[in-house]
Amino acid sequence: MYKIDMHTHLLPERLPNFADKFGYGDFIHLIHETPGFANMMKGNVFFRQIAQNCWDPQVRIDEYAIYRTPVQVVCTIPVMFSYWAKPADCLDLSMFLNDHLAGVVEDYSEHYMALGTLPMQDTDLAIKEAERLHAMGFPGVQIGSNVNQLNLGEPQFFPIFEALERLNMAVLVHPWEMMGEADMKKYWLPWLVGMPAETSRAMCSLIFSGVMERLPKLRFCFAHAGGSFLPTLGRIRHGFDCRPDLVAVDNPTPPDAYLGRFWIDSATHDERLLRYVLEMAGEDKVCLGTDYPFPLGDLEIGTFIEKMNLPQSTLERIFYKNTLEWLHG
Repeated sequence: MYKIDMHTHLLPERLPNFADKFGYGDFIHLIHETPGFANMMKGNVFFRQIAQNCWDPQVRIDEYAIYRTPVQVVCTIPVMFSYWAKPADCLDLSMFLNDHLAGVVEDYSEHYMALGTLPMQDTDLAIKEAERLHAMGFPGVQIGSNVNQLNLGEPQFFPIFEALERLNMAVLVHPWEMMGEADMKKYWLPWLVGMPAETSRAMCSLIFSGVMERLPKLRFCFAHAGGSFLPTLGRIRHGFDCRPDLVAVDNPTPPDAYLGRFWIDSATHDERLLRYVLEMAGEDKVCLGTDYPFPLGDLEIGTFIEKMNLPQSTLERIFYKNTLEWLHG
């Protein structure tokens, strides 16, 4: 069956030393010491080691062929967002990353589509880059779950979302800069606990602020199966009902009314949870998305889904149809 992986990450093999270029900041750069691997450095501090499949398009194509998946949607790694940087510098970095992704798509057009990144901390610059991406043929963008700890429902971001709707561009929301990260570094808790909570934070912010209500044609997809939003939706709805004075202050529409209005990826690692989110979000809103090539990703590219005895029509929707509808409307 034809498959598209709509949630994967890709970097250029070589990154400029942006800290030297801009004269400040813990920007990511790469140190290549061992063949086939590179160390991601955040300033002078080791961040993580990545393998060749994080930057080599052909290696990725070969690895995906094992799982009969010909197409990948690529976007940058969230640590590259750099929303903390000066806006003009973040734009410079974003354009570098976006131009690289455009080159990969051009060189391997049968195998790649791309989502760009934006300098979300500056409304005008973000809109400018979104318009450039649209002119380059990008179907959408990836953004973080917060911007310097500002929720996505803050008024300053609304014009960006308004522009993305006008441009008919899809939006992947990926958790990053996890709330409480400094207080729970042990046991990899920022990734295991913080990321799912961050995604729910973003979804609740976009619903309760009225962004989804005011921009009904804007196509959001939320990473990691929507994080903790769907499993805790009963609590969220109950809070909306019992304390409307705290929750329903900007949007009177109940949160569960938005089921079927957004997409999520399939990265649950658990067929029981995937059956639940298929029921809750709708089988036409769940897309094959793996978070490849990172260890927390579904690195067998949906193999567990193939073993769930789902109807053929459902598999077709998950594996490619829903992604095409999210990307192109």
